[in-house]
Amino acid sequence: MKTLIATAAVLLSAVFSPLTAMAENLVLYTSQPNEDAQATVDGFMAANPEIKVDWVRDGTPKIMAKLEAEIAAGSPAADVLLIADTVTLERLKQEGKLSAYKSPEAAHFDASLYDRDGYYYSTKLITTGIVYNTAATMKPQSWEDLAKSEAKGLVTMPSPLTSGAALIHAQTLAAVPGLGWNYYRKLGENGAVAVGGNGAVLKAVATGEKAYGMVVDYLPIREKAKGAPVEFVFPQEGVSAVTEPVAILSTSKNMPAAKKFVDYLLSEKGQEGFVQLGYIPARNDTPMPAGFPPRNTIKVLPINSTDALKDMKADLEKFTSIYRSN
Repeated sequence: MKTLIATAAVLLSAVFSPLTAMAENLVLYTSQPNEDAQATVDGFMAANPEIKVDWVRDGTPKIMAKLEAEIAAGSPAADVLLIADTVTLERLKQEGKLSAYKSPEAAHFDASLYDRDGYYYSTKLITTGIVYNTAATMKPQSWEDLAKSEAKGLVTMPSPLTSGAALIHAQTLAAVPGLGWNYYRKLGENGAVAVGGNGAVLKAVATGEKAYGMVVDYLPIREKAKGAPVEFVFPQEGVSAVTEPVAILSTSKNMPAAKKFVDYLLSEKGQEGFVQLGYIPARNDTPMPAGFPPRNTIKVLPINSTDALKDMKADLEKFTSIYRSN
């Protein structure tokens, strides 16, 4: 009898262990750079060794196109999203595609940095400012400097068709008195181009192909520390910002693990991981990364997520009518 019981226990273990392992798998869709995504996942799995994370990375527009296609086919693979902006997640919330979760870690964040119903949470602040090659003759301090004759044909920026941060940036500057869409028209007339993502912009400026660019802050600050001939400027008018929010899909197959992932990213340890990667943390009690000025010296321009969502299609059409995006 003891032998039969022992054998049965082994068989039951063999049957149910794979199911248990499957329940501890988590799928992340993210717009983080590959190295950062791996570091984020590694940090989470070190803190939660019982959970294995598989991740897919691309720019926010492409990640969303993939997800929407999967949802339409009735087979969304992702459990969690970690993408560029709250505007995209606000749309998913309104469409009923996100799951609300009240993380206890939210107590350490400004209320403006997360959805009050718990559908998404900002994990960091990624601002867009000006990068310039140290060999450039002009040292820009203002957005208007990029439209001057000294910068003619020497400016590049990411395309909103490729980068979610670039779309938010364009929508933010378009709402600033004295800039607006007329500013983007002046840039276009001055020979500015919109190509690819932020990485392409940094490469063009660092190699001297272009002298100036609009780019997210951490890329040039990180590369300057490695010796790249670039400088980053927070323009005097202010900067746009995306907050790379995290959200749980309503179709998640592993809600407990998804909630743990959200809690980890918002935790002190998770936020310190982002600081080590060179990002401005969203959590109030976390210090700034090396190479950044004090947080209270950075002027962040406002954007209304609801209005930005409503105007997204029209704004994309305005932008692409001005620039050749590829």
